[in-house]
Amino acid sequence: MFKNILIPTDGSELSQRAVRMAVSLAKLHRARMTGIHVIPDYHLLIAYEGAFDPVTEERIEEEAKVRAESYLAFVRKCAQDEGVPCDTVCDTSDHPYDAILKAADSRQCDLIVMTSHGRKGLAAVLLGSETRKVLTHTKIPVLIVR
Repeated sequence: MFKNILIPTDGSELSQRAVRMAVSLAKLHRARMTGIHVIPDYHLLIAYEGAFDPVTEERIEEEAKVRAESYLAFVRKCAQDEGVPCDTVCDTSDHPYDAILKAADSRQCDLIVMTSHGRKGLAAVLLGSETRKVLTHTKIPVLIVR
């Protein structure tokens, strides 16, 4: 039924649970997976990290890329362990939901598996619910992992 499942990840425990579920679904349907992590734009990243000290933009972006790679490595490893073909993508955007939708479209995904919530605190207020935004704007099915 499904051929390519998109799995956005933020590295959280809940997100890791969603990754495992997506791998199981992909294996069951003999589908492939695409993992995605969207790094918030620099100014939103500062609010998200709470890094209000005078750290340079380059350092913050580099640290975000290192974290993103570890999140995506988890997706690749889970897929590899189950023999599921997988590729990953990292993007930077003011609107993570939009990057998720664009990746789903460009990679011809037919299902998005994502968590019910992710960020907490100030970042959640500033960014809102990316899951809700994906649900509102997508034309393909979304499986929400609670």
